[in-house]
Amino acid sequence: MKRPKLKKASKRVSCAKRFKIQKKVREHNRKLRKAAKKTGISRKPKKDAGVPNSAPFKEEVLREAEQRKQELEALKEQNKIAKQQERAEKRKKDKEAASAEVEPAAKKAKQAKQAKKERKATKSREARAALVKEKSAKAFKCCELNKVIEASDVIVEVLDARDPLGCRCPQLEETVLKHEGKKKLLFILNKIDLVPKDNLEKWLGYLQAECPTFLFKASMQLKDRTVQQKKQRGTNAVLDRSRAASCFGIDGLLQTLNDLANKKDGETMLKVGVVGFPNVGKSSIINSLKEIRACNVGVQRGLTRCMQEVHITKKLKMIDSPGILAAPSNPGDVMALRSLQVEEKEESPLEAVRTLLKQCIQQHIMLQYNVPDYRNSLEFLTTLAKKRGFLQKGGVPNTELAATTFLNDWTGAKLSYHCRVPERQGLPSYLSESIVTELQSGLDMNMVRTGNENVIRGVRFPNLASSLSFTSKGPTAGVLNVSELPKETITTTATTEADEMDMTASTDKPEAETPISKMETPIQESTQKREDKPPKETKVKFVSVNVDLTSMQNNNNDDSYDFNTDFV
Repeated sequence: MKRPKLKKASKRVSCAKRFKIQKKVREHNRKLRKAAKKTGISRKPKKDAGVPNSAPFKEEVLREAEQRKQELEALKEQNKIAKQQERAEKRKKDKEAASAEVEPAAKKAKQAKQAKKERKATKSREARAALVKEKSAKAFKCCELNKVIEASDVIVEVLDARDPLGCRCPQLEETVLKHEGKKKLLFILNKIDLVPKDNLEKWLGYLQAECPTFLFKASMQLKDRTVQQKKQRGTNAVLDRSRAASCFGIDGLLQTLNDLANKKDGETMLKVGVVGFPNVGKSSIINSLKEIRACNVGVQRGLTRCMQEVHITKKLKMIDSPGILAAPSNPGDVMALRSLQVEEKEESPLEAVRTLLKQCIQQHIMLQYNVPDYRNSLEFLTTLAKKRGFLQKGGVPNTELAATTFLNDWTGAKLSYHCRVPERQGLPSYLSESIVTELQSGLDMNMVRTGNENVIRGVRFPNLASSLSFTSKGPTAGVLNVSELPKETITTTATTEADEMDMTASTDKPEAETPISKMETPIQESTQKREDKPPKETKVKFVSVNVDLTSMQNNNNDDSYDFNTDFV
């Protein structure tokens, strides 16, 4: 009630009403605490346990953590200063704009140019910050790989049987063989069910002359996460004899590793480091030996980002590692298969498909994917997208999704392709006859050969006619030390379509005028406008263009490939 001669009403209330309000507040807070207790939400922050004293390489881990923390703080401080400068400049501009009502046109143009330059500087700072973050991730992978090499007694390099020479890293092998601890090096030829039998036997003889080699086919249907689930599967589940669930090569590899473990001291375990390029099957091999899904696996490359120890037996321990970083100096098709550029958005999947198609015979690709004759990679991806049903709004083919599917077929365990075994021209520079003899010492080579022969007899191999022929570029150069990481430079990217209209290397047909070449697209008009300008040093970026091939197929029925005829 408002008292007379006063502007505001009194805030006094009766004691009963005040006590009733306090009681309601207490009941409300009690309900909130009870609900938080049920959901497990605690207001008290959990204390960081830190790194235990028993952890290996504790000092290195703490040093790396402190270094990353300093880098993040410096980056945060730099961004804070940049934002403060931007706000100050914005206030200054607003003040000048308010004070000056009418300004000359020259002054306005100058201010617009200044604003454009500031926006460009801001973009360059953001790009530089992204490069710093990316380089720190690559450095962390290099450190994890070096930890695996240091902690292991035996190094197992996993090779893809479809391109064994392309999966070898000379820098890694030289580092292992010249290590002071005299570590053993073994080869595992994985995914052997995706290559013809004759090609596999030739590659086995080629690799066996340099290092002990084991044939392996990992299981792809392990879904158990614990040992209890594995026991339940063994007791009441039906035995799966499908091609994906079957695993070959476990007995010979385990017997050899157990023999090496028995030769060590009674209390020490044999540590086996599994290394290799991304998506060659390192984690799948460990899961097959453990018979449960101990490591995370999938078609996507780069799932393993740090070292992981898995106990196989009482005397044997396997150490999983992240993939080896491929050096940027490698060819384009090697980077498309052995690096993580597509996953890290450094390279377009369309450009990776274009480089892969140049290394294959066009007729083999046509028969494998059941597509008609194509002039370039864009036509191939457009046809594949229509055939698979990858359509966007309005029935436009999704070439990006088709390119990703094509790359998954090549890097995953689905597509069958093989490489020709090269003629032997002596041992590599870091290998000698004495080193080869030392690597074979302590191993029962007769047992290894017998195990490989049993694996070859048990695996079902594809026919040579159904397997693609692929041209390998030799061993892949890798980066093991942080100092060897390339210094990335920030460059402006420009789009062009000139490279996409080139014929693939495998086609022998001359270029002819087709309805596709006569079609006018906005990108072609932009490229014609840019031809009048002086050329600049720009980075080529692959651009997808939606092309309708139905009109071309209707007009060129005479030139289309007839699949009813026999192809020799």
